[in-house]
Amino acid sequence: MSYRHILIFLVLIAMTGTTLAAGKGGGLDHADTNVHDRASLQRGAALFVNYCMGCHSAQYMRYQRLAEDLNLTEEQVEEFLVMGDREAADYMLTAMDASDAEAWFGVTPPDLTLTARSRGTDWIYTFLRSYYLTEDGWNNTVLENPAMPHVLWDLQGIQRPITETYTDDEGQSHTRVVSLELDEEGLMSARDFDRAMLDLTAFMEYVAEPAVLKRERLGIWVLLFLGLLTFLAYLLYKEYWKDVK
Repeated sequence: MSYRHILIFLVLIAMTGTTLAAGKGGGLDHADTNVHDRASLQRGAALFVNYCMGCHSAQYMRYQRLAEDLNLTEEQVEEFLVMGDREAADYMLTAMDASDAEAWFGVTPPDLTLTARSRGTDWIYTFLRSYYLTEDGWNNTVLENPAMPHVLWDLQGIQRPITETYTDDEGQSHTRVVSLELDEEGLMSARDFDRAMLDLTAFMEYVAEPAVLKRERLGIWVLLFLGLLTFLAYLLYKEYWKDVK
């Protein structure tokens, strides 16, 4: 196989990978999260504790880890984030009984620790902003007929669907949601709500891999060390071979 064929093969692989990545995130809004923005993570933590932990857990995360990573004191964590009789050393577990949750919602609400890794931040960000209300209750354009109601409706307000009817290839008529419009305003403006959901998404991204904050910071020093080690190895190489050559 010639170099030209190899190059064409590699380009095709790259194009295929790009296409698959685009297909996975098709129709989702881009979440421009920044897990190094401590203020954003702090706001996201407050939203998560107040709006998500009523039903969901983050069972692999301890409250005291938030103090360490989010530039908070343990006193601040205990005052603003730890609910009920829990302590800073405890894991972030919901107080809702699993059997009660299944009876109320038809399914036990999943743990959210790794959701950002399994679903992706774009999915979370779009999902949180895509609820709408119909005569049958809450629905969502990202996940149809979700078991989870729109717990953030008081912040966002109530959205109503704009629909259209279309005919498929077999001549069957269907109705689909083409857009959403705000019917009743919430406590936040649309811009502020989007910002809040970005903070919540960033926090969930952090929870899915809290080591990223230290790993990337440590990575800079590792690269500097490897660079210095390479330089010293080069000097040793020159010194060793100068008499041989």
